[in-house]
Order: sequence, then C-alpha cells, then structure tokens
Amino acid sequence: MKGRTISLGKAKGEAIVSREPIGFYGGIDPKTGVVIEKGHELEGKSVKDKILVFPQGKGSTVGSYVIYGLKKNGVAPAAIVNKETETIVATGVILAGIPCVDGIDINKIKTGDKLVVDADGATVEVE
Repeated sequence: MKGRTISLGKAKGEAIVSREPIGFYGGIDPKTGVVIEKGHELEGKSVKDKILVFPQGKGSTVGSYVIYGLKKNGVAPAAIVNKETETIVATGVILAGIPCVDGIDINKIKTGDKLVVDADGATVEVE
C-alpha cells in the first residue's frame, strides 16, 4: 500500500490495530507503553515494538511529548501507520524518530498481521 511519509525510517513487526483514534496524553503510559485509556479497544495492551495502526490521533498537544517519552523509555512502537496523521502524532514521531506513514487504508490490516513499513518509500506491506 502506498501512502505519504510523515517520519523517515523502516520497521518490521506485528500490527496492533485500533479502529478508534488514540490520544497519547492520558491514553498510553509513557513508562510502560501500555494503553491506559478506559474503554479504549486496546486498553491493557502494549504498543512496545509493535506497528501501531490507527485512524488518527486525538487530544492534547502534550501527546507529542508522550510519543517522545515512549521512545526515550524504550517502550515505543516500531512504527506508526495512520489513515490520516494529524499534527500531534506527526510532531511526536518526528521528535522521536519513529517511522510513520499515513494515507493508508487501515481496514486492510488486522492485529497480528506482519507488516513491513518503509516510510522512506511511503509504503506498508502485509507479509
């Protein structure tokens, strides 16, 4: 699938997919990488070393720093794939150096799929 590069880099890994937007501030614990937002479909699951797939971010601009904190604490996703990356997520992945591609039809990806993300070439492949 061809998309748009948000943050350069390459990653391979297992997809963890949310059909709901993700708010990083108050939604993901920056120390553990576990989704803590009450009632979120990924509540209790870790994003560490996964390819995190979700439509778009939501919430506070502090979310950018939470993404950076995830990386600094060694619990960040290996890459992020979005339908549409808004400013909060874009700023966070660029600061953290996490590969990110948007413009992807995320309905073609399910949790557990093995993905190859080449943000340099703006592509996402399901292996």
